[in-house]
Amino acid sequence: MRVLLIKTSSMGDVIHTLPALTDAQAAIPGICFDWVVEESFSEIPLWHPAVAEVIPVAIRRWRKSPLKALRSGEWQRFKRRLKNHKYDLVIDAQGLLKSALLTRYAKAPVAGLDSDSAREPLASRLYDQRVNVPWGQHAVERVRQLFAQVLGYQVPAGTGQYGLNHAYLAGEQSAENYVVFLHGTTWVTKHWPELYWKRLAQLTVEQGVQVKLPWGNDAERARAERIADGIEGVQVLPRMPLAGMARILAGARACVAVDTGLGHLAAALDVPTISLFGPTNPGFTGAYGAVQIHLASDFPCAPCMSKTCKYQPTPADAKQFDLRQELPLCFTRLQPGRVMTQLEGLLLESVGTDGS
Repeated sequence: MRVLLIKTSSMGDVIHTLPALTDAQAAIPGICFDWVVEESFSEIPLWHPAVAEVIPVAIRRWRKSPLKALRSGEWQRFKRRLKNHKYDLVIDAQGLLKSALLTRYAKAPVAGLDSDSAREPLASRLYDQRVNVPWGQHAVERVRQLFAQVLGYQVPAGTGQYGLNHAYLAGEQSAENYVVFLHGTTWVTKHWPELYWKRLAQLTVEQGVQVKLPWGNDAERARAERIADGIEGVQVLPRMPLAGMARILAGARACVAVDTGLGHLAAALDVPTISLFGPTNPGFTGAYGAVQIHLASDFPCAPCMSKTCKYQPTPADAKQFDLRQELPLCFTRLQPGRVMTQLEGLLLESVGTDGS
């Protein structure tokens, strides 16, 4: 059985889909998937043994220059690729109108979420088979239920398994003793204050553990350099592809992350990770897997799920906090000392696990 899967973005959403592939592969011998995914995440699906082929799309780039996409022939080649391959089924695991429209170019029945379950209810009108998957549960479990209903098996009990090829991703690991700080994220409101990152780096190095700081753009590189400045034992990594980043994560004793795609990658690699949540809700999209600690703010307005902080600091806030360096204030409930206590626990557990 060959299935076309539509799940284009984001990195976290793509990673959250992997356990459903593991379930399907165990339930239906010989099933394989071709996966339509944004070009920037095209490495990830190939890490799973159930994926036969990755079909990159560039919707984000094409939206910016639609005429260029047409003239270059990229769009036509993508449509031709879907039309010329025979599939038994198409699953839209995104539940958006843009993803549902992509299914129109494949010659096979299309399945997806019904109007009560999809993020954009209008998308469900383009499906031949519609299934109901209740909200109020983690995104990984919702995708697992979607696949199970569409393909006709029971969701396996217990935590879903990502099914990644760990030996390939880990590569040859050095004997370095380090943790990774995943400080980059998309929303301004999801950023843990830089001041806190620097203090946590100091505390970590004092424990004899190195800190590695990745980055993905110029702003993140500048932040990483500021965090590392003056602290021996903190390394700003070179820019690297996702596979290279996976190798760094796989060799880490632990990670500390904000709500970011790389935090989900760390979870998929079974790396002990502390994830920090201010405006977002870890219950629905938090890092999923073994040894994952979610520290969520209990600030009065959290989780607000807003990309813009609407909280107005009070005079008492101004006296207690540095309003230039400790914003958004929801993260003041997650001070570096509190995070370090949790990190020390993970580091002690890793010593007991590897016997070092």
